Amino acid sequence: MFVDETVFKAIAGKGGDGCTSFRREKYVPMGGPDGGNGGKGGDIIIEVDKGLKTLVDLRYKKIVKADKGTNGKGSSCNGANASDVILKVPEGTTVYDADTNLVIADLTKDKERVVVCVGGKGGRGNKAFATHNEPAPKFSELGSPGEEKLIKCELKVMADVGLIGMPSVGKSTILSLISEAKPKIASYHFTTLNPNLGVVNLKDGRKFVMADLPGLIEGASTGAGLGHQFLRHAMRTKVLAHVLDMGAFEGRNPLNDYETIRKEIESYSDQLKRKKEIIIANKMDLENAQQNLLAFKKKYPNALVFEISALNNEGLEKCLIALADILEDVKTDDLFKEEDYESYIVYKFQNEKPYTIRNDNGVWILEGKEIEDLFHRTRFTEEEAVLRFARKLKKMGVEEELERLGAKRGDEVQILDYIFEFKE
Repeated sequence: MFVDETVFKAIAGKGGDGCTSFRREKYVPMGGPDGGNGGKGGDIIIEVDKGLKTLVDLRYKKIVKADKGTNGKGSSCNGANASDVILKVPEGTTVYDADTNLVIADLTKDKERVVVCVGGKGGRGNKAFATHNEPAPKFSELGSPGEEKLIKCELKVMADVGLIGMPSVGKSTILSLISEAKPKIASYHFTTLNPNLGVVNLKDGRKFVMADLPGLIEGASTGAGLGHQFLRHAMRTKVLAHVLDMGAFEGRNPLNDYETIRKEIESYSDQLKRKKEIIIANKMDLENAQQNLLAFKKKYPNALVFEISALNNEGLEKCLIALADILEDVKTDDLFKEEDYESYIVYKFQNEKPYTIRNDNGVWILEGKEIEDLFHRTRFTEEEAVLRFARKLKKMGVEEELERLGAKRGDEVQILDYIFEFKE
């Protein structure tokens, strides 16, 4: 089964919890704290496997979750890091954050990989907090939660030349003649439902990859028919080979077919519109072919046209040599702009404080990654941990900012889903 798009939820592993422990040995006075740190949670990694041709392995994965890091133990035993989860995808897979539609990575090389969700840090044991002033801390940290994201993977086939055109104009037949590919061929529309790839080997030793892309219809750029599936795969190609039924078989008008598809290409993407294009005038063995070709050349005198008959296997070699020549001069464009990538986003704060405070129906909502991470790592069942949490917030200026905004003692302050009372 060919699958070229899939969406799943990725949840990295939580960090292991730190341990609160003290040495208690009969002949070791003042044993001190010996609680170990928790291990790191597992990452979610996507890696290219050139042996794969489809995303079918991910199709039925709705949730991908990594394991939690091991908790720390006494006797200064640190917890083990959890194993990472590695998902394999084909070359040409673009990974998106489905919530923002920003590109996380565009994976085009074998073994290339990206960490889509980072596992949580392990919590520190009480031994890590021991200082000269506080030699026996009675608290430890919890592990941080792992990242969670809704991930979308999109496959765009890796080909040098893309055969485009209306259904049943002969694209699959051409591919079967010039390569070892065995596409399904029949005398009805939409025989090709998925891209077929073939390697073209020329007598002079040059070779390139050609893709027979699903047929287009009017409205494809808005998703009609096989619309976006065709156009998505065409984006990776270096050259578009536009196949026209110049013999007007089944009453087709090659000029109208060409203009319909060009309109869909131009509506879909400026980058696709600018790609180098040649015209393959197929079915030149039919009686109306020469007349239609003259009409086409009259309207598009600068078009690069190659006359062929796929049925009789005529004219293909000249066309392939010209394509190989063109490919030598065509540079590969980046598929995405820098601002399309998630890593490009720059977060700007209106002030220097790494948090925001707002009032919602009398409740003060406190938000900020640093504060939320501190909250997740605090073990509120330990009195010293709670006092440390309060000291950290005060040092960050939260108490002063609340008072400046008008908060009174006894007001409710919310962090994530938890509500506290604003006290001295």
